[in-house]
Amino acid sequence: MNTTATLARRAGVLYLVFALVAIVREFLFPAFVVLEDAAATARNITAAELTYRIGLLISFATLVIFIFLVVSLYYLLKDVARRQALLMVLLVVVGVAVSLANLLHKLAALVLLSGADYLSVFTRPQLDALALGFLRVHSSGVALALAFWGLWLFPFGILVIKSGFFPRILGILLIIAGVGYLVTSATSIVLPAYRQVVSQVMMPLYFGEVPIILWLVIKGAKVPQPQTR
Repeated sequence: MNTTATLARRAGVLYLVFALVAIVREFLFPAFVVLEDAAATARNITAAELTYRIGLLISFATLVIFIFLVVSLYYLLKDVARRQALLMVLLVVVGVAVSLANLLHKLAALVLLSGADYLSVFTRPQLDALALGFLRVHSSGVALALAFWGLWLFPFGILVIKSGFFPRILGILLIIAGVGYLVTSATSIVLPAYRQVVSQVMMPLYFGEVPIILWLVIKGAKVPQPQTR
């Protein structure tokens, strides 16, 4: 097996693991937050604190896997267009940094609801409200991170198109997925009331990443043979 094919399948496995872990975190864990009800939100967290902490750990693991994934893709595609490959890595690294910082807001909610003695200067409703406030800030921070999850797909899609390793349509689908993430992110920031509606409309575009994942895992990458005269 040639080096390119090995790198491609390694990247595909990492991409698949990243996607599966992200799906588990997004859909198999409770949301905990009850909008406009700080007391109910606090009860949800304290009643299932271990689940809440496991969710945080999985979110952290997802970001770590993402770093290894983009490094693997860089080594696969750096000879296609080095600047585009570096831009791809930079956008992911910034997005990971934003997401890691944003996780601190979820940790802050745990601290506020911990019942520590030094928090006794606050009433219970005040602590519940502060915890919900931090979780709402986290939700807003997700919209910022989402922009980077869209932006990195543009250089990635361009590299896929230029490389000749894959069908060009896979790169086009990645760029379309990037547009979907950016539209959702911009709507969440500017018109948050429409966030849910726009996210549902854009949902089919997100699946533009799925074909490249399957192609990398199953087919790998094939280096184009030079044409003979």
